[in-house]
Amino acid sequence: MTVFIKLNDVRREQFDWGVIGWRLIPSSGAKQLVVMDVELEPGQGHDFHRHPGQEEVIIVKQGRVTQFVEENSTTLGPGDSAFIPENTVHASFNDFDETAYLQVVISPSLGGDTGYGLEDVADQEPWRSLRDR
Repeated sequence: MTVFIKLNDVRREQFDWGVIGWRLIPSSGAKQLVVMDVELEPGQGHDFHRHPGQEEVIIVKQGRVTQFVEENSTTLGPGDSAFIPENTVHASFNDFDETAYLQVVISPSLGGDTGYGLEDVADQEPWRSLRDR
C-alpha cells in the first residue's frame, strides 16, 4: 500500500475536456476514496455527467470555473468548493482566461483501475441546451 504520493508519481491522463492526475486510486491502495487533480484550460469543461452511487467534492485550488449542480450554477474561485450528492448531474466549465486547477474527491471507490464511474448526459435535455439559456 502506498502511503506517500509524490507529484512525479501521479499518473496524468489527457481527455478532450482537460487533464486528470490520478492521485489516489485502487492501485495505490485506496479502498474507499478516489482523489484527482484536474486541470481545465480556458474554454474547456467537463460537460454534464453523473457518478452513479458516488458522492463528489470539487475544490478550486487556482483559477475559476462555472460550476453546475443540476440546473443551478455559480462561479467558484480559489478555496471555493461544491458538494455533489450521488447520482447528481453536474458540470465544470472554465469560462475564464486562466487555467483552473481543481482537487476532486469521489467516494466510494468502485474498484478497477481508477475507482471512478461516470455516466455522460451532455447530449440529453435539459443538459444539452442548459448553457444556451
